[in-house]
Amino acid sequence: MTNTLKIFSGNANPTLARAICNAAGVELGGCEIVKFSNENIKVKICDSVRGQDVFIVQPSCPPVSEGIMELLIMIDAAKHASAKRVTAVVPYFPYVRSDKKDEPRISITARLMADLLQAAGADRVMTMNLHSPQIQGFFRIPVDHLLAGKLLCEFFINQGTENCVVVAPDAGSAKRAGAYAVRLGLPLAILDKRRNDDTETPTIHNVIGEVKGKRAIIFDDEIASGGSILEVVKALEHLGVKEISACCVHAVLSGNAPEKLKNSSLTRLVVTDTVFIPEEKKFDRMTVISMAELFARAIMYTNRGASISGLYDGY
Repeated sequence: MTNTLKIFSGNANPTLARAICNAAGVELGGCEIVKFSNENIKVKICDSVRGQDVFIVQPSCPPVSEGIMELLIMIDAAKHASAKRVTAVVPYFPYVRSDKKDEPRISITARLMADLLQAAGADRVMTMNLHSPQIQGFFRIPVDHLLAGKLLCEFFINQGTENCVVVAPDAGSAKRAGAYAVRLGLPLAILDKRRNDDTETPTIHNVIGEVKGKRAIIFDDEIASGGSILEVVKALEHLGVKEISACCVHAVLSGNAPEKLKNSSLTRLVVTDTVFIPEEKKFDRMTVISMAELFARAIMYTNRGASISGLYDGY
């Protein structure tokens, strides 16, 4: 049975939220968010949500900590306004890389984010391309893990994949990149990338697979500082690659990453709109693919109580 559907947005990526609403054929719900001089945040949901199915769109975008608090307060406000169900739609999950304890005395912060969302009152979470799918296990509520791979692969198929090779930037991403290679019908190469400290610039040691004279397509889940992807580009250039494209789901693009990528030898950079990308961070060789329709379909199917397993057809 269909419940009345309401979609709201925090300040993190209202452009994506509006696009989701357009694709779903619903109006974006009214919400006032005020930040006081003492940096406290007040949220007022302007529409009645009593007994309704509420979806709150808020990916992890700068300022990250403020966005997390907005999301938690919005969830709490909706629950106290008697919403029947509240789903946190978090296209880019906060602290997604802090998913394990690989050093002494550190927090598994992705687990903390899961605990906070549940404590705030979220009944369900919808996200996309987690760094580690096991993060779903941090929750005791349903998690819909959408994947962007099908849409990204369709882009490259339409562009033409003659003489191409899919490149995994490190061993950890080999399984994911291998799935892209299978969908595209292309060979796979794996780089031996090692990170020795907390700096965001790793070192490339070896390559498994044939890349010389090929057109390389690098697949990764996110680009933050750009240091990692640029090291991969340099390594591929040294190995005689003819042309290099990069593709990622979450274009964090922190600091001067856009400038570094713009000045690199990348032929194209393909990203999605899970993270808001200001105009000043875009450049001619960047293509942004919208995930709005995919999220809209997932939201509508969830609202109707229909299966969304078909939407998982990606990587």
